[in-house]
Amino acid sequence: MPEFLLMEWLGKPVWMWTAFLSLVVFLLAFDLGVLNRKDKELGVKESLLLSAFYIGIATIFGAYIWWSFETGLLVTEDGTHAGISYFTGFFIEKSLSIDNVFVISLIFSYFAIPRKYQYRALVWGIVGVIILRGIMIAVGAALVQEYAWMLYLFGAFLIATGIKMLLVPESEPNIDKNAMVRFLRKHMRVTNSLHDQRFFVREPDAKTGRIVTWATPLFLALVVINVADLIFAVDSVPAIFAITTDTFVVYTANIMAILGLRALYFALAAMVHRFHYLKYALALVLAFIGGKIFWNQLVGKLDPTISLGVTFALIAGGVVYSLWKTKDEEEETVAG
Repeated sequence: MPEFLLMEWLGKPVWMWTAFLSLVVFLLAFDLGVLNRKDKELGVKESLLLSAFYIGIATIFGAYIWWSFETGLLVTEDGTHAGISYFTGFFIEKSLSIDNVFVISLIFSYFAIPRKYQYRALVWGIVGVIILRGIMIAVGAALVQEYAWMLYLFGAFLIATGIKMLLVPESEPNIDKNAMVRFLRKHMRVTNSLHDQRFFVREPDAKTGRIVTWATPLFLALVVINVADLIFAVDSVPAIFAITTDTFVVYTANIMAILGLRALYFALAAMVHRFHYLKYALALVLAFIGGKIFWNQLVGKLDPTISLGVTFALIAGGVVYSLWKTKDEEEETVAG
């Protein structure tokens, strides 16, 4: 193995980061070059199958992380169990990302993006997420290593966020007043209509007649989706740092959970209203994870299997209760 691959970067050998990012690039290329070579609407059945494929990949990767830790190949920076931390972070990120579905659906509706072009926009959106999440996690890791008290700040923030989710009613975001949308429309040439799956087109300027580059509504939707993900990451990144401060585990759990969201989006978008009560389960998870930081420091380190069990039980309970509670609403919709 070349020597540079054995060098450490963010606490892990370069070959580990290279192997993971190569897997992500392969999956994205597979998405764009094979599954989505032709623009078409992704059906619910196809969406669920593709989502199951991504969950399977994430599970296999998590099993490898677990095996690597048990055999000593992978050593975490804070001594936490890499496998348990990975799956705990994966469950939390996957569940929090369900909220993204509602916002993404609103964004596509606002820009009038047909379903057959939405998947391509989401695939390219994940490229932005990989970069932006990487920056956020690297900064977070540096802060935690330099200032240990930052973990307490994360813990307090998660508890406050959980309480807010429990007490404050949800409100529908007003995309028309979004600062990013107004900025882009003011400083960029934007076409009034779509041009298939293209983000940019070359067309004459109305004033000068010169051929210039125009952004399309699909590009604006892509930018706003990435900005929305950054906002959601403010909750999810501290939540995983509260489980482990190992940068590699935090990043891989984040990205693996988000990769499958694009596929699941088309199945969830039509029934996201049925997960209304999951919000309260997630609020309890965030409060629990935040409280665990203070418990670990003041009382003693909580068994990570308990943390994983509580997280999974709360999320699963929230999903089951939501589906049961909204069952009558779904039956009325179908009957109507």
